Amino acid sequence: MPRRPPLVIGHRGAPGYRPEHSRSSYALAFAMGVDAVEPDVVVSRDGVLVVRHENEISGTTDVADRPEFAGRRTTKTVDGVALTGWFTEDFTWDELSTLRCRERIPQVRPSSATFDGEQSVLRLRDVLDAVRDASLEFGREIGVVLEIKHATYFASIGWDVAALVDAELRDAGWAAGALPLTIESFESTVLFALQGRGIRAAYVYLLEDSGRPFDLFAAQGRAALTYRQTAAPAGLDALAGRVDGISVDKRMILAPDKLGRTSGPSRVVADAHDRGLRVFTWTCRPENRFLIGQFRGRGGPEAFGDFEAEWAVIRDAGVDGVFVDHPDLGVAFFRS
Repeated sequence: MPRRPPLVIGHRGAPGYRPEHSRSSYALAFAMGVDAVEPDVVVSRDGVLVVRHENEISGTTDVADRPEFAGRRTTKTVDGVALTGWFTEDFTWDELSTLRCRERIPQVRPSSATFDGEQSVLRLRDVLDAVRDASLEFGREIGVVLEIKHATYFASIGWDVAALVDAELRDAGWAAGALPLTIESFESTVLFALQGRGIRAAYVYLLEDSGRPFDLFAAQGRAALTYRQTAAPAGLDALAGRVDGISVDKRMILAPDKLGRTSGPSRVVADAHDRGLRVFTWTCRPENRFLIGQFRGRGGPEAFGDFEAEWAVIRDAGVDGVFVDHPDLGVAFFRS
């Protein structure tokens, strides 16, 4: 039987063209034909689920230019890493709603940066409602792949993220399985907590190319499995039946050597499929900066390289979903 094309997931909307997680980024992704979009959620001081890739927001909003918030610049340790900046948990939602989105990597995406300062920060509820509306507008079912960020860190400052997500999804009508919802995290504990609360969704465990998940490291220290060990056959055996799939850094599939060359996809997709697990991968981007060395071309980091050749290796591995920053390119390539 012919292989089904992978889901094309708008990674934070369409951030190749608009500042990530902005309303226009999501609107463009819908119009370009994505199967789903991916909002990341963090928490405000008053318990609102805010759509930002990180809780430190100086790189994606205008907070650093707002004199009324200058005194909130601070240093915190999040998942074992010291960060200096402004953090969502130090602002109420009313305050966060006054901030404006900015392009995170303007040196690579200067066109997107021309939209800086035009759009406000969104809540999870805003994105859930926008996806429902877009499904009606475009006459096709569009899903949400909800990524939960830093659940263990937020628990350390008093927030039960699973409880917040549970309440929001139920209130928005996304908890009963009638709408296409996937929940993902680099921390399995929050996934299992939401399963226990009865949220009907597909559950996907995110795996980095290196390191350990912070929730398990916090509980077990260096006895915790690394992400690489989790992606090995024995680790996948333990995941089978507990989650619906994994989502891996694309380098785990491309397996480049020290010269940045791949000889073909690794076994990780096949191994997961053998155990009944779906496999997503992130992030398919066309710019030289994000391609492995073999597929980079001329023109500097912002120029497009031979991304189709890299994406072909990923497609041929048999992945079930791809996260893309340029949804038009993703739809054209992975559905062809």
